[in-house]
Amino acid sequence: MKFRYLGNSGLKISEITYGNWLTHGSQVENDIAARCVQAALDNGITTFDTADTYANTAAESVLGDALAGQRRESLEIFTKVYFPTGPMGPNDTGLSRKHISESINASLRRLKTDYVDLYQAHRFDYETPLEETMQAFADIVRQGKALYIGVSEWTAQQLRDGHALAEQLNIQLISNQPQYSLLWRVIEDEVVPTSRELGISQIVWSPVAQGVLTGKYLPGQPAPEGSRATDEKGGADMVKSWMRDEVLERVQRLKPVADDLGITLAQLSIAWVLSNDNVAAALIGASRPEQVESNVKASDVTLTPDVLAAIDDIIGDLAERDPANTTSPARRLT
Repeated sequence: MKFRYLGNSGLKISEITYGNWLTHGSQVENDIAARCVQAALDNGITTFDTADTYANTAAESVLGDALAGQRRESLEIFTKVYFPTGPMGPNDTGLSRKHISESINASLRRLKTDYVDLYQAHRFDYETPLEETMQAFADIVRQGKALYIGVSEWTAQQLRDGHALAEQLNIQLISNQPQYSLLWRVIEDEVVPTSRELGISQIVWSPVAQGVLTGKYLPGQPAPEGSRATDEKGGADMVKSWMRDEVLERVQRLKPVADDLGITLAQLSIAWVLSNDNVAAALIGASRPEQVESNVKASDVTLTPDVLAAIDDIIGDLAERDPANTTSPARRLT
């Protein structure tokens, strides 16, 4: 496993980071989730990402149980706040001081830790003054409940505004967590250049495009049983936008590129996002330990300029690049 600095900080994280969105507390049993976490640890992953909203708080509890007994100083634990939790009352969502202050305490209890290494605004909150949000984060850092602050799916201007307030408050805003893959490249034109300027890294989610970039979905054929595309609990909704024959055909054309390198399509896709020097880590999830063991091998892969050019030629204009797709909900979900 290789490690990278997170933003303009001294914090190093594993460039393959384990995330438990859509799996822990919902799609897989807790004992399997624990085995996946152990596989991550066994393969050198030290960084774990979750959120209070995942499985309506259950994912944090599952991760806390799975990491119990590990040396806390050897781990980097990340969580997030914004989306509704609990009974979803009017103050159970957003980035108000009240919701942030209550949410961090609840997250720490579920994660069985005194602090998180990174506390992230899961989206931008248009209904709460940014000054209120950043002051609440600053108080949490000064209380020792979080070491660093990050965000998720913020636009370039939102990053700039948040970073300026963080500097005024003497705290470190060091990361953004956007969707990023061969098929979803909306951060490249605005978010990445701004982040480089400000000393902010990307921790990217869905580097294999909800499994589409593994090559398991074939054009003109039904999705394999047990795959995310057949999951009626939410997985199918997440992947359906990519389940078009024109996309699946291009993905299959990537297979010879991966074969020539002696790697899987998933490893190729993860290595591709890691080739961006503003990316500190690629988030991987798993429903089986074997998936973790395979995907961490992407950390050993270096893609040459010729390979990167070949990949770009194959994907071509299918990749979504419009920066306007980096957005947060206009109103809180209540």
